[in-house]
Amino acid sequence: MYIGIDLGGTNIAVGLVDKKGNIIAQASTPTLRERPWTEIVKDMASLTHKVTAAAGKNLADIKVIGIGIPGNIDNENGVVVRAANLNMTNVPIVEEFRKHIDIPVNLENDANAAAYGEYFVQDPRRDNFLMVTLGTGVGGGIVIKGKIFRGFNGAGGEIGHHVIHEGGEKCTCGRRGCYETYASVTALINQTKKKMAEDPDTRMHKWVDIHGGVTGFTAFDCAAKGDAAAIEVRDKYITYVAEGIVNLINIFQPETVVIGGGISYEGETLLAPIREFVKKHEFNKQAPRTQIQVAALFNNAGIVGAAMAAKKQKFL
Repeated sequence: MYIGIDLGGTNIAVGLVDKKGNIIAQASTPTLRERPWTEIVKDMASLTHKVTAAAGKNLADIKVIGIGIPGNIDNENGVVVRAANLNMTNVPIVEEFRKHIDIPVNLENDANAAAYGEYFVQDPRRDNFLMVTLGTGVGGGIVIKGKIFRGFNGAGGEIGHHVIHEGGEKCTCGRRGCYETYASVTALINQTKKKMAEDPDTRMHKWVDIHGGVTGFTAFDCAAKGDAAAIEVRDKYITYVAEGIVNLINIFQPETVVIGGGISYEGETLLAPIREFVKKHEFNKQAPRTQIQVAALFNNAGIVGAAMAAKKQKFL
């Protein structure tokens, strides 16, 4: 058995995972990120005990523990170099965790962990895999020859910060035109609001009145009803997403690209035009082509991926 810990800015989620990537038991608690990080680690350990007991197991059954965390990590030394959303800088989180539970621990960036989870459950026989997560920002992870790609410094795989529009929208990273500023759900919401301001007759206004605000589904839902303004927003957004995916495929040539995040629930409405765009614009048009599909694990990807990445890691 393995433990996967998904440490986020809002919640700590912990799961007991078997060797096939199935979650046997899981639990969560608020992160309360303003408190000392040692208290957060204590809660992580407490939840580990809780899910283990809930499954009728004990710590002797746990081979390794994986922790996924948003930020720049030092995998080799188990240190959180910088996690802005958790107010952590140069935190020896693995060392602290092992004061509570002395079992080998592997530390990963949360997006890398989620990508590895999807890789593991979708088809681990495919050695090269890439995940794009469309959420508040654009995250993701890269698996090359079955291993997470971290770069030389642990900061690799920041796919949301390659530029698709030189001089475009200002990004939180300080640059302009980043993929994240056009393909994130935050960007989609902004694009929807802009079109609504331009068109007082679009049915998106009525949708917002019913649902209480603009979301990533506003344009998609209204486009499905034939609203012209919504169709324009949806199709332009999908083009932005597809443009970035073409770039990533051209660079990495993965066997599979998986799209995650809540907007991936749109399924073929999202995937079909992306596949067509990629087919038309990708560099490779002769050799076998990348498969594009939606995520399978959704909110559980971080737990499963952290556990399975720890399983893959070699411990002395």
